[in-house]
Amino acid sequence: MMSEELREIQQKSGAILTDSGSLIESFGNDNQGFQAAYNGAVICDRSHWGLLQITGEDRLRFLHNQTTNNINSLKPGQGCDSVFVNSTGRTLDLVTAYVTEEAILILTSPNRRKFLSDWMDRYIFPMDKVEISDISQENAIFTLIGSEATTILEQWGININNLAKLSLENHELIDVNNKQIRITIGSGLGITGYNLIVPINQGKNVWEELVELGIIPIGDRVWEQLRIKQGRPVPDKELTEDYNPLEAGLWHAISFDKGCYIGQETIARLNTYKGVKQRLWGIKLNKIVEPGIPVTLDGNKVGIVTSSTIIGQEFWGLIYVKTKAGGAGLTVKIGEAEAELIKLPFFSHEYYKSTT
Repeated sequence: MMSEELREIQQKSGAILTDSGSLIESFGNDNQGFQAAYNGAVICDRSHWGLLQITGEDRLRFLHNQTTNNINSLKPGQGCDSVFVNSTGRTLDLVTAYVTEEAILILTSPNRRKFLSDWMDRYIFPMDKVEISDISQENAIFTLIGSEATTILEQWGININNLAKLSLENHELIDVNNKQIRITIGSGLGITGYNLIVPINQGKNVWEELVELGIIPIGDRVWEQLRIKQGRPVPDKELTEDYNPLEAGLWHAISFDKGCYIGQETIARLNTYKGVKQRLWGIKLNKIVEPGIPVTLDGNKVGIVTSSTIIGQEFWGLIYVKTKAGGAGLTVKIGEAEAELIKLPFFSHEYYKSTT
């Protein structure tokens, strides 16, 4: 359960909760927060995302066989994005895996932690030395985003020179003011940042200390604006069983040199024969549209809107469009609106070429 002390201090800072009370919708500073995510530093409470833990001697091999990336190659302190797919290569979730000395931590999307825990449990055989536990309630997840996030951490007492040596998704358990915080490289977006995995009983103190250093708190509304502007797909919108991870542009989360995993044959075949029939694109619109509206070109349906948002006075969204229709720079119709297809930082559409 969310720390009541943490939620209380957030509300004193202006947090506006959703109707269910489980999520911070906004801090009433959306425009300022969005700009600061690029030009300053913001903090977002992502504790509603899931955090699973895999332990046991076979943990690396097990997760390697369950997801798209090369988990077996990871050493303690390293991590990577990876995708859970079903047997036909359709997307279940994009996760980030962090390998520690004793376990693998998996950061899942908010609505996927139980689903993925149950999904993996189905594939644990009697001889497997693997245990899966949901440790979401034991930890707070804070994401720092922005060009000044590194400076904030340095002011907080972190040795930035050590962090600077780490690659994206790598991580380190650091003692900060007598608090054990796992700091990971990357914000989960295409923007400079860090994820902080914080023991729940330390969440209030960590949040207070960072906000006192001048970092701006943001709610889920700004996170949604950022993830659409950056092109990060999420479950129930861009990541569903209607799409595969190549269509979603998640090439960075897929290894084509690893061995067999669930859905591997389908994904390998799509790459080999350049069989991606539709692709995810960002769009800039001249008016707002709702998700689910068809995308047309010359009167023919070529895709569908999956997400949309208003950022300041601009209208942005994410859509899937048939590969044959075209790519970046293409102008399409969405109802009465016009939209231009735009390549965004988080996804890519390059086919993998083996070097062997």
